Amino acid sequence: MRSAIAESNRAAGLDRLQAFASKAGSRYTKSRNFDFGPGRHGNVSMLSPYVRHRLVLEHEVIGAALRHHAFSTAEKFIQEVFWRSYFKGWLEHRPRVWADYREDVAKLIRDVETDSQLAERYSKALSGDTGIECFDAWVSELLSTGYLHNHARMWFASIWVFTLDLPWQLGADLFYRHLVDGDPASNTLSWRWVCGLHTQGKTYLARASNIAKFTDDRFNPEGQLATDAPSLVEPTVYSVQPLRDAQALPPGESFGLLVTEEDGYPESLLGGQAPTAILGAVAPGARSPLPIGGKAEDFVLGAVRDAVERAGSFFGVDGEILVSEDWQSEVVAWATRHRLKTIATAYAPVGPTAELLEKVRDELNRHGITLLQIRRPYDETVWPHAQRGFFKLKQQIPAMLERMGAENGAVRVATTAG
Repeated sequence: MRSAIAESNRAAGLDRLQAFASKAGSRYTKSRNFDFGPGRHGNVSMLSPYVRHRLVLEHEVIGAALRHHAFSTAEKFIQEVFWRSYFKGWLEHRPRVWADYREDVAKLIRDVETDSQLAERYSKALSGDTGIECFDAWVSELLSTGYLHNHARMWFASIWVFTLDLPWQLGADLFYRHLVDGDPASNTLSWRWVCGLHTQGKTYLARASNIAKFTDDRFNPEGQLATDAPSLVEPTVYSVQPLRDAQALPPGESFGLLVTEEDGYPESLLGGQAPTAILGAVAPGARSPLPIGGKAEDFVLGAVRDAVERAGSFFGVDGEILVSEDWQSEVVAWATRHRLKTIATAYAPVGPTAELLEKVRDELNRHGITLLQIRRPYDETVWPHAQRGFFKLKQQIPAMLERMGAENGAVRVATTAG
């Protein structure tokens, strides 16, 4: 099955944005829930891998839509952009949700080795051998292309939990390992939403009639699906935490640039200041104790390589690439080689990259080197509104767009170039 996603570089993302922007209005609103199958996803933007790795920035996507449509016409599409930002901000305020998910995945992987019934259900789901035609087809599409339509992801998660009686954490782990837009916040919290954990008591039940309608009658699993979806419960009540600090790059200071999968447009991040050295660090295996899918690994490697090459050309600096799950010693060696006392990197939201950067920061501090994490103004604007439900954030979208500088349909964040 041919991959649904083109090359993992900024140019490909901008091409996709340009091709879709005119369709982001009423056409998108009417057709976005339809999953017509592999190779037939033209009714949605498929920009998520580029936005997830910030090869294309959120305000660029919103601005492109508003150049073609009034806000009222493109509102549904713009809301979908903000959903990703909302999930990131929500998890920033509750980092323990991610930590508990990581612990649960590790434990459940061990459980699969000792619980034969769980192992059998899990194995059949992974191999697409459940006998539920739509689910098995989505497994095949996910593994072979690294992509699933958003509606299919919801059906898949609901069937996984409520029909196949499998732990949601193992399903979220499967998605995170294989999706080219795999994101710690969007992925984890979407699965929690289906289960009734994100919005307590509100679950999502996959229905045969809904699947038949929105797959254009490709599938109709009548009589094969669970008929109710009781909300899952958990003992922990996650309190809202303040956002972690972000730093600014002091003007005129010599520094090195560390590029990660969290931000693939570094030349727009630094306020015009040029680094003296560039290192791209990639750790695909940090997503899970289980192997990452080939499509997801290829995309993230390509995204970071593209970012390093582009930034290197922009700043006139040669870049290097590190592929490892153990960054500390290599980053210190690189910094020492280039006589760096300061390293700048894009702020990493809660997830594996943030975990790795915390270890890197501690090691750099021991060598008298400072690591600065620079947070984009877009996140500074959106994340404070993501402490509760999405509805509260949605109410703020017009004001946030105005704050970002919505002028003649072009959204600009004042301190962000490009």
